[in-house]
Amino acid sequence: MRILLPTGEATAGVVRKAATGFDAEVVVTGEIAAFLTPARLRAIIDEGEYDLVLVSGMSTASFAEVEEATGVPIYLGPRHAADLAMVLSRLGTVALSRTVPADELFAAERREAAYRRIAAAEASAEAEVVIRGLTIGGGSRMKVLAEIMDAHRRPDLRAAVEDFFARGADIVDLGFGFDATPADVGRCFASLEGIDGPLAADTQDPALILAALPRADLVLSLHEGNIPAVGAAVAAAGVAAVVVPGEAGLEANLAAARSAGIGALVADPLLQPAGSGLVESLRNFTDIDCPIFFGAGNVAELIDADSLGINALLAACAHEVGAAVIFTSEHSDKTRGSVAEMRRATEMMAALGEHPYPKDLGIDLLVLKEKRRRCEPLPEGEVVDVPPAPEKFVPDPAGNIRIAVDGGMILAAQKGTVYRGQTAADLTAALINAGCVTRLDHAAYLGRELARAELALALGRSYVQDGPF
Repeated sequence: MRILLPTGEATAGVVRKAATGFDAEVVVTGEIAAFLTPARLRAIIDEGEYDLVLVSGMSTASFAEVEEATGVPIYLGPRHAADLAMVLSRLGTVALSRTVPADELFAAERREAAYRRIAAAEASAEAEVVIRGLTIGGGSRMKVLAEIMDAHRRPDLRAAVEDFFARGADIVDLGFGFDATPADVGRCFASLEGIDGPLAADTQDPALILAALPRADLVLSLHEGNIPAVGAAVAAAGVAAVVVPGEAGLEANLAAARSAGIGALVADPLLQPAGSGLVESLRNFTDIDCPIFFGAGNVAELIDADSLGINALLAACAHEVGAAVIFTSEHSDKTRGSVAEMRRATEMMAALGEHPYPKDLGIDLLVLKEKRRRCEPLPEGEVVDVPPAPEKFVPDPAGNIRIAVDGGMILAAQKGTVYRGQTAADLTAALINAGCVTRLDHAAYLGRELARAELALALGRSYVQDGPF
């Protein structure tokens, strides 16, 4: 198949390299590939013989008339030349589009294929434990258990539980501290009436475990100190239980739980924090004859590193040891967003299939860094080195504007009016239309600050006007 690859001068080298090994002709059509006109493309096609044309994915022109006149199919290639090699290698496996750039199509195809693999594995899994219809173990995807610490102190408990489920938690765990009472436990579960998702109670206090049994689907954690007091009641309620080593050891406590009649058991060998035995503790996650609980949140909370990569690596470790449930939390600001991150990480592991690594799956946790650098053509012309901006501040006669972020929105206040929006563009337009800006330097400043506020929202970071990001 003879392929025509029209390109611009700035990206011609990248396109020629990508075309190596293919029956393709690279034709430079001007400075920028996206500026290709239908007339110019028609002239090129008339001069050769081609079976397919891939124009830049940035092109906005319609080549329908050229295709009709020449009979040669014309499709959008990738938006960036760096992605062309991937597209050429996949020709014939994905239907190209005349309106959607090829890199988007291939990304969507990989993503859909990944989720099909996950769904197929879930459907074929022979669950070892089932709680409220949720399958655990037996080859199913690792289930994300998200903890709400000190649930009895949370006035917004119901909203927090619903939020965790919405962001990907399979099970929401209510943690109860030493000051909690059985009445607190009952009140918390009663406030969640109507929520159908699986709920867990996290306490080792026998009285609190018993108080949770009417609604809890899973209790954490049983050991030799509380199994004699609650084992029979847990078994009678048909509730699943996570068992920990305690002083007697994991094997002994699992045997005691079984003797008490508890049929649905999950074993937690206890993952240690990084620097305090993490690698050594992984040795304990083998030769266990029931689903395994992996306490990733204990590691992520105790290391000062961005949670995205930490959660991805911990999910990979959990996958390798065969864990069925992975625990995460959002106790601190640095781990905010971990529920969604861990859900995505477990999906990456479940989507592996025949892939040897969690790479090129169509599902990823790349947020701040790129998988592949994309180089756009540089502007041409005389280079002028600009001096530092003047330090003198000239106030805008329209007044100063105070910027903040709250509740997923950007706020901009002036003279008693607070303008609220989700993007810097929305706020900028509103402020200009309202006459809040009269100086160009003030408008430029607002653009910078509002963009920083929007980025802070996107990354879940705090924002302070004029402060460092």
